[in-house]
Parts: sequence; C-alpha cells; structure tokens
Amino acid sequence: MSAPKSERLLNLVILLLVSRNYVTKDRIREVIEPYQGSSDEAFEKMFERDKEELRGLGIPIEVGFLDKFFEDEQGYRIKRDAFELPAIDLQPDEVAVLGLAARVWQHAGLASATSQALVKLKAAGFDVDREALDAVQPRLVAQEPAFDAMWDATLTRTPVTFDYRRPADTTTKERTLQPWGIVTSRERWYVVGFDTDRGETRMFRLSRVEGEVRTAGAPGSFAVPPGTDVRAISDSLAPVRPSKTATVLARKGAVHGLRRRASVVAEQVDGPDQTGGWDRLTVPYAETHAFVGEVLGYADAVVVEEPADLRTDVIASLRSISEGAA
Repeated sequence: MSAPKSERLLNLVILLLVSRNYVTKDRIREVIEPYQGSSDEAFEKMFERDKEELRGLGIPIEVGFLDKFFEDEQGYRIKRDAFELPAIDLQPDEVAVLGLAARVWQHAGLASATSQALVKLKAAGFDVDREALDAVQPRLVAQEPAFDAMWDATLTRTPVTFDYRRPADTTTKERTLQPWGIVTSRERWYVVGFDTDRGETRMFRLSRVEGEVRTAGAPGSFAVPPGTDVRAISDSLAPVRPSKTATVLARKGAVHGLRRRASVVAEQVDGPDQTGGWDRLTVPYAETHAFVGEVLGYADAVVVEEPADLRTDVIASLRSISEGAA
C-alpha cells in the first residue's frame, strides 16, 4: 500500500471514528484532501474502493441518516463499540505481532498524521471525540536510528546504501540494498531485501547500521518480486536460536569469538595439561555440526569438556583430519 493511500485511509478512519454523528459523503469530500481535487467520477470510485478496503480489514463502517425522522440525507460513521476489540488473552508471539504494528504506526509518521487530521476536522467545524482515537493509536517506539529512513525507502521502493558492521568485524562495510520490508524478531528490527552487490536476498539488523542511510537510486526504481513473503524470508535467514550449552577450556588471551558469546567465564582454572593460564567458558550454541567446526578453528587453544556428545564429535573430527593428513 502506498504512503498517500495509507494516509488517506487513516484520515477516513479518524474522520468516521471521532465524529459524533453520521458524516455525509459531500462532507467527507470537503475534509479529506485527496478527495478534494478529484472529479466527481474519480471521487465516487475512490471512496467506494476505500470503504470496501476498510471493511475488508475488519473496520465496520455504518450507514445511516443524519435525521432519524427524515431519511433524506445519508451519512457514514464507525461505531466505537463495534470497532474496539473485546477483552482477549494473547500468547507471547501474538503480543509481539501487536508490538510490531504499534511501532510501525509510530515510526511511519502516522502519529503526526493523526494529530494533523484532528486539527483539520476541528477547523472544518466537526464535533470530534478525541478519546475515540485511543482504540487506534498505540504508543510504542523503536530506537534504531536507521528505522525511519529504511521504512521510508521500503514504502517508496528506493534503493539505499549504508555502512554495516557485523558482530565479528572491527570495521564497517558499505552495503547496497533494495529494501522489500521491515520485520521484527527477538526484540530486534531487521530489513529484508535484495543485496545488489552480492546478487542475493539478504537480511540486515538495523541496530548494526552505522551512520546515515543514503539513497542509491530514484523512488520506484525497483519492484518486489510477486509472491514475496518477507516474514518467511526472514525466518529462513535468521540464525537459529541457541538451545544447547557447551563448557570449554580456553587459553588465556585466545578464543575471542567464544568469549564474546560466553554466558559464564571462570578465570584462572587448570587446563588439560594441569597447568594454569586457562579459563572455563559456558557457551550457548544452536547446531552441533557448526559449533564443532568453530571449535576446530581454534586448534589447541580450546578443549571441549561437555556435553559428552559434542566432545566425541570434536575428537572424531580431529582424528579424521589427522588420518587425512597422514
């Protein structure tokens, strides 16, 4: 949905929700700017499409007459009691989804659009019910500085370039992206899109974007492939959540990758050779095969103590490497 259309639908919802009486079609056309400059035919088509779209979203638009004794002038409104949700119990993942919607609302500039719409309605002489907006105006925010620029680029289909720092890197690298969508996962914000430098779909965490997000093309210069499911892509690209824990011995001053992820570090313990100068690390990991490869990369600077199956796999891999080199 384009930004102008989103704002038009938002203003229509606000108008019909906060008005204490039915609002006529002519009055709606006077107040909402995109309707004002359209021809009679264009307005009729646009208004009918907007009504159907809002109803399709579950927003109940009620039709009635301004004077209940004389059914001569028809109007529209959204009844607050029909629009509000009843008391419900939500699971944690459902609460997360609502949090996403709330943050997007706030950061897409919709909060300011709401205030502007109210000012216009009051100036037009409407008796508005400000409290009715509590049903549609959450108050959560995202903290990533890159959020607003990346969200705007997603809406306008504008390629962007930005400096990105991965966890293991000491410097940033410039990335160029066609942003398809923004998602949240594990209380972090990510942008999903097509990395034009690497020629593949990628996902970037917004908190790792450093400096300004810069445009790298004109608005509308790319299109999201039909059938793209940004949430499914993000699920496939997201690292697997660690579900296992390993205890390893690490030489002092080495094995920095594991040290950064360690949940517990016991310093100055005896090593496998019964000498000091070792630390015991408790490290979470997700996939055994990948963790074995990581451990092997540190050579003799790390020794796995437990779990037993992980230790067995490391020993088997070392033997295989040794036999292959013989």
